[in-house]
Amino acid sequence: MPVAPGGHRGPRQWLRTKSVEESILDTDDPERGLTRSLTALDLTVFGVGVVIGTGIFVLTGQVARTTAGPSVAISFAVAGAVCALAALCYAEFASTVPVAGSAYTFAYASLGELSAWIIGWDLLLELALGCAVVAVGWSGYVRSLLDSIGWHLPSWLSGTSEETGFGFDLLACVLVLALTAVLVAGMKLSARVTSTVVAVKVGVVLLVIIAGAFFVTADNFDPFIPPAQGTTDGDGGLRAPVIQLISGYQPTTFGVLGVFSAAAVVFFAFIGFDVVATAAEETRDPQRDMPRGILGSLAICTVLYVAVSLVVTGMRKYTELTVDAPLADAFKAVGQPFWAGLISFGAAVGLTTVCMILLLGQSRVFFAMSRDGLLPPVFSRVHPRFRTPYRSTLLLGVVVAVLAGCTSISELAELVNIGTLFAFIVVALGVVVLRRSRPDLPRAFRTPLVPALPLASVLASLWLMLNLPAETWARFGAWMALGVVLYAWYGQRRSRLRRGEEPPEHRVP
Repeated sequence: MPVAPGGHRGPRQWLRTKSVEESILDTDDPERGLTRSLTALDLTVFGVGVVIGTGIFVLTGQVARTTAGPSVAISFAVAGAVCALAALCYAEFASTVPVAGSAYTFAYASLGELSAWIIGWDLLLELALGCAVVAVGWSGYVRSLLDSIGWHLPSWLSGTSEETGFGFDLLACVLVLALTAVLVAGMKLSARVTSTVVAVKVGVVLLVIIAGAFFVTADNFDPFIPPAQGTTDGDGGLRAPVIQLISGYQPTTFGVLGVFSAAAVVFFAFIGFDVVATAAEETRDPQRDMPRGILGSLAICTVLYVAVSLVVTGMRKYTELTVDAPLADAFKAVGQPFWAGLISFGAAVGLTTVCMILLLGQSRVFFAMSRDGLLPPVFSRVHPRFRTPYRSTLLLGVVVAVLAGCTSISELAELVNIGTLFAFIVVALGVVVLRRSRPDLPRAFRTPLVPALPLASVLASLWLMLNLPAETWARFGAWMALGVVLYAWYGQRRSRLRRGEEPPEHRVP
């Protein structure tokens, strides 16, 4: 049996790589290929639309209240800087390997099949839980909006919280199922509709900055970095950041270490730009447009995030911010219920599109892994009429709906972050490896200062990972271990690259 170009036999099969040329060739398969229709403007709007979401509308209050205080603004800046390093690496890969799958496809071309599987498995976790977090955040803002007009959902249908204990989040579950149906039907938001929705979200953010600035009180910024406090967790320190456990410091919140711990959490607010990379196969001119969409959306959103966090913590003391809908409730606290209702409406509309785009990105990763044979090939078939990977979309949509209905937002957000940071590390290393192994590849965008900048991205991402709780590391490790078992049992034996298969239309009769 012939071995596909770039493949390996023997004990090092897991190191076999799939060449860039092979990946691009797969996109020509009429049964497994996607349509190229996105422009640079679409990608920028796409990026801003998915980045501005739960991170600013929801996580701001949670992190300011429990971890960083007003210095959450610094945390957003730190997280944005780490993302900027990773974005430069993503821009090179997305323009060089314009194929669905994002970091999974990049790893397959540079680091080998096992690394690709691991990062693909990681991306499935990141995007699935990310969508669930957004759905939970959307539910919180809708409940806030309903409360303002006198409609109240029973606590047992309002999700899990510290105050009420376990509950099923009906609104979050229904949202995910509805968006899954839309994606299966192939309803793609047009550039005009997408731009309108993004305009609503950006308008809400600007509203918070401009209107909220009139209610900022300097006393609420004192202290800007609250003094460090020892934790009182009863779980043996598992909620403490790993860096504190390694260094021997007493587990703390707030203080300087709290700023970095908060950065590791609010980092979730920036995951949108790596989702943009999953749309590379559907971009008309990916060599030119992918870098613009990735870097442009990240720059816009970082500035808005820092400004909003300063205004919100200035409007209300960080100890009094709520978790579910901090922006809207901050306006309620200063006697502005109209603006609070408007913010809740804008946030709900905006978070809907974030949830949809995350579901879309997740299905594309699953689709790419299935097309390579690492997951059952039945999931790589597109619908004959709608041209969507409908089977994987249905499966993943149901799973995410259940997660959104049953899990609290803080647990989900931290697990999403460690998965995203791990993907950043893999992509940065992949840039260095591919520069050495394939210097001949045409690169429309080149990451500057290689290998120094990618290595800085690795170290920065690793630093934020170490600032996540040990409990999150344990959950992530369990998910990765399950992924390795599945690869050994199924993926490595069914891999098209291992079996030397080509797409049907390229096989020799």
